[in-house]
Amino acid sequence: MELSATLVLAVLTVGISLYAWSNPEFLDSWILEPYRIRRQGGEWYRFITSGFLHADFTHLLFNMIAFYSFSRVVENIFAYAFGPTAGLLWFLLLYLGGIVVSDIPTYLRHRDDPGYRSLGASGGVSAVIFAAILFNPAAGLYIFPLPFEIPGFLFGLLYLAYSYYMSQRRAGGDNINHDAHFYGALYGIVLTLILIPRAATIFWTQLQNYVGNHL
Repeated sequence: MELSATLVLAVLTVGISLYAWSNPEFLDSWILEPYRIRRQGGEWYRFITSGFLHADFTHLLFNMIAFYSFSRVVENIFAYAFGPTAGLLWFLLLYLGGIVVSDIPTYLRHRDDPGYRSLGASGGVSAVIFAAILFNPAAGLYIFPLPFEIPGFLFGLLYLAYSYYMSQRRAGGDNINHDAHFYGALYGIVLTLILIPRAATIFWTQLQNYVGNHL
């Protein structure tokens, strides 16, 4: 199997998550805890370390399958556009930056909530997924439990709408950090368009072709 940033990040995330499940003190030292960060200070590293932790096996499996499914395409495109070294650095900025940036709204919303904690790579995964959608919006995706595939751009629209709606629900939530999903996706779109502006043309052309072929 070819060594890549995608594989290294996935292996690190799985290994750290597994270790944290058997070591509560370690998990406590890496998890995002906005109230604690604000009161104690000096623990801003939690914005990134929390992205290598997951709540349970299902959470970990879903994030890593989604990450691995989309990230190789983006990693290869970045390497082609910028060269191996610069492409790797921009890819890391996309993924790790997605984790950090997507947690900023979470921190601002919950910095006065002593009981709130957050973990997971969802922000980075969302950033990678939406970067991939920009390059191939018509690619079909199978979303369980739907028995048919839907195009990437439609999945993206539904995903953003659902994440935003759920993030606005203050009561009766599902303990999922939907802010990370929503803002990670937006970060991925914006950064990719800044780095590769022609991605907008690629997206629009493929979208027009898809609509034209299905009307």
